[in-house]
Amino acid sequence: MKRFFAVTAALFFAAFTLLAQNDKADNILGTYSGGSGKDAYKVKITKSPDATYKATVCWVEDLYDENGNVYLDVKNPDKSLRNVRVDRIVLISGLKYNADKKNWGGAKIYDPQRGIKASVTCTFDNINVLKVRGTVLGIGETEVWTRVKE
Repeated sequence: MKRFFAVTAALFFAAFTLLAQNDKADNILGTYSGGSGKDAYKVKITKSPDATYKATVCWVEDLYDENGNVYLDVKNPDKSLRNVRVDRIVLISGLKYNADKKNWGGAKIYDPQRGIKASVTCTFDNINVLKVRGTVLGIGETEVWTRVKE
């Protein structure tokens, strides 16, 4: 009987630890603002069915050109994505939480202004400020996204 309780307790502890880890991983979920002025934008981070995370642009300050046409992702190296509206661009997909490092990574971030992809790592400064760092060949740039209350 003691063995039964020991096994049950071990399983409960493992399940609780996994749930707690998933809760921390899900801290990244939400809507964030970035940029400023004409370059202001909002990004929504959602969880994919495979338990990774995806960041999609959901709003941009400057959506229309001088002729009233919606800006498109014309610099995308994937020609099939060049007709995507700038307020619907997927910036990151496949982002994974690393519990040991307490960050999210293992994915690429797409920079629509340059038309390039870079390795990405995301960490919180605090619960409302997400640092998003992209690096290519050791050269990096950090963007700061601020959580928007929904």
